[in-house]
Amino acid sequence: MNTLLDFAPGGPGIPARWTSSAKSGVGTALSAASPVWFTLSHGILNEVYYPRVDSACIRDFGLLIVGPNGYFSEEKRDCATVTQQNEAGVPAFHVVNTSADGRYRIDKQVISDPSRPTVLQRITFTALVGKPSDYRVYALLAPHLVNAGMANSAWIGEQRDVPLLFASGRSRYLALGCSLPLRERSVGFVGQSDGYQQLLRDGVIDPQYQRADDGNIALVGEIGFSEGNTTAILALGFGQSETEAGAHVLASLRDGFDGASQAYTTNWQTWQQGLRPLDREGGRAYRVSTAVLASHRAADRPGAVVASLSIPWGASKGDDDLGGYHLIWPRDLVETAGGFLAAGDDREALAILQYLREVQLASGRWPQNLWLDGRPYWHGVQMDECAFPILLTDLLHRRDHLTGTLLDRFMPMVRRAAGYIIANGPATSQDRWEEDGGYSPFTLAVEIAALLAAADLLEHRNDAAAAELLRQTADCWNEQIEDWTYAGDPDLCAEMGVAGYYVRISGNDITDVAGAAEGRTPIRNQVTDKSWLPTRNVLSPDALALVRFGLRAPHDPRILDTIKVIDRTLKVDLPQGPLWYRYTGDGYGENPDGSPFDGIGQGRAWPLLAGERAHYELAAGRPEAAEKLLATIEASASGEGLLPEQVWDSADVPAHELFLGRPSGSAMPLVWAHAEHIKLLRSLADGTVFDMPPQTVARYVTQQTPSTLRIWRNNNQLSKIPQGKMLRLQLERSARVHWSVDGWQSATDTPTLETGFGLHVVDLDTSTLEAGCAVVFTFLWLGDARWDDAKFTVQVMGK
Repeated sequence: MNTLLDFAPGGPGIPARWTSSAKSGVGTALSAASPVWFTLSHGILNEVYYPRVDSACIRDFGLLIVGPNGYFSEEKRDCATVTQQNEAGVPAFHVVNTSADGRYRIDKQVISDPSRPTVLQRITFTALVGKPSDYRVYALLAPHLVNAGMANSAWIGEQRDVPLLFASGRSRYLALGCSLPLRERSVGFVGQSDGYQQLLRDGVIDPQYQRADDGNIALVGEIGFSEGNTTAILALGFGQSETEAGAHVLASLRDGFDGASQAYTTNWQTWQQGLRPLDREGGRAYRVSTAVLASHRAADRPGAVVASLSIPWGASKGDDDLGGYHLIWPRDLVETAGGFLAAGDDREALAILQYLREVQLASGRWPQNLWLDGRPYWHGVQMDECAFPILLTDLLHRRDHLTGTLLDRFMPMVRRAAGYIIANGPATSQDRWEEDGGYSPFTLAVEIAALLAAADLLEHRNDAAAAELLRQTADCWNEQIEDWTYAGDPDLCAEMGVAGYYVRISGNDITDVAGAAEGRTPIRNQVTDKSWLPTRNVLSPDALALVRFGLRAPHDPRILDTIKVIDRTLKVDLPQGPLWYRYTGDGYGENPDGSPFDGIGQGRAWPLLAGERAHYELAAGRPEAAEKLLATIEASASGEGLLPEQVWDSADVPAHELFLGRPSGSAMPLVWAHAEHIKLLRSLADGTVFDMPPQTVARYVTQQTPSTLRIWRNNNQLSKIPQGKMLRLQLERSARVHWSVDGWQSATDTPTLETGFGLHVVDLDTSTLEAGCAVVFTFLWLGDARWDDAKFTVQVMGK
């Protein structure tokens, strides 16, 4: 008989690590009673999230097999695995793991219980060599409660005389039970006294340990298979206490797998049946994408959808990476809302907008990314994330999902966001890749489109003055896009036969001096000698946003020239078709040898960029080209249909499971990529780009509306304006402007006007001044009746 000891030795164990980010499945029960989300990879359960979709609670949960003559096998390392959805659009999974040595097969059915927070696996063990009784099968579970592997505790226990295994951490609890008796049970510290170490070394769990506290711990229990019964149900339950978690396990085992599976499937079928039928004949990609979006929704916070139930390169990450991608990015969230809306789920898109309204900061912007409760995780400011919620409001309004008093609920959000944009744009502290600040074509496109959308919404609510202010600001910025972002390396332009091109981003200078022809752009995540490049040499497919958001025509010569250079420098031809890199010199990806990204690496190809390119092709009147790119995107998915963030673009590196044209190890699935896939399907079905704002197309492509002014702010102090332009002063406080155009021989006092955005403006009529003239001004601040200490000068420049 095995020895049972009180406490496992070797605490706290080796440093905790997460696991593979390349998932083969993600699922949840679509039930408020079951706030649990599971993931699969390498044939086993990976991270399971409870009680919120941003709270990972385990690292992984797999099986160990022990046999005669010291035989030891771990299914996640020693098996060929096949994972399939039982039904298109229903993330209930059938997993078959066959040992590489041909000795056994494991069949699993995996779901979560719609009635409670329990993940269920129905497991059948088949001996392919010998008899089932020749083997002992152990369940091995690595808790990481909550979002951390250290400071967890585990113990052996019983509840209602049923043997269970328990774990706790950060006031959350889990329990593991089985429909067959759990024989040998133990807990221990990972790498020191856990069951894996014992079975690998000795083939038995002896001694057994009752407790392992405050460390990186693992639980192990032998499943009571016999010759006559080789099928068991494993139940992993969660709760706010050990008894609640145990009660959930016992209730799920009592009710059985079949009833839970039927309810799980019905929930998903009902939801899928309400969607728009964008399915392609013989394909399942659409329903995989819709299921991915729905599987990342919060159960208790309507409208909250995380970016991915994964941690990029998780096996190399520890407790210092709390959030991974199971956080909310406002940009990704709006893209996801577009996916739901394109698929016909307007209720979910509205819920997302409501969530964004609730977590908007007082300043009018949104955090860079955040936990479900609105608490910021990173603290960067990305102007496109301030603008996207306005575009979502407008999209829902234009499609008649947001009208009347319901629209009124969101107008304060729109007004605050628009006010933040005009007070702080157009340059951004971070671009959409969260790395560099300055003037990005993508960010500019989103900001300008959002200002026009907000103007329409405000005008719809009878605020014509505020609407006009936003349109004038949009016109001002739109007219300067080429000044800020269009340049060209002379040698490259000559080689390619182009006049110039849009760069990825230019420096964060004042609007009258910013430009792309000079300066250097920092390249993050790179070695020192590659960490800076000339700004005019750094390109990105981001320039296509100028077409996607309606600011430039698809056949604009500057766009066409840019595409020629992008395809020369950023396109990679892979077995499934062409994909694109994020930007020149990108370092966010595996190292050249295939080892995980460690702060330095080499950026790989992104399937979602093929979706953006396909939308460009559709806008350009080439639906057949868009169809080919759709096929490329779908062929870039895993065998289970999940779209990765990145695709491996080099020779195969089997040691790191990297193969040409297949998903890399960054993150999979990426919800944003699946949303882009759905929107592309909808755009192709409609024959037009689904989410292109009509306001920008009408104003800048059709009418080509010019700007009449330039804008001076305290945080954007112009020193010059073009001849013929009016000078607008935009201030944070009310003032009387004392100004002169003749060197103070005469002067004018003009009061500012309040805008409705917490800003005060005054327009100085400089439109008739000759080149070489100057306007000088200062301020009497009315709030404290104080003259400003400074005098400011703006020169009028020739056309």
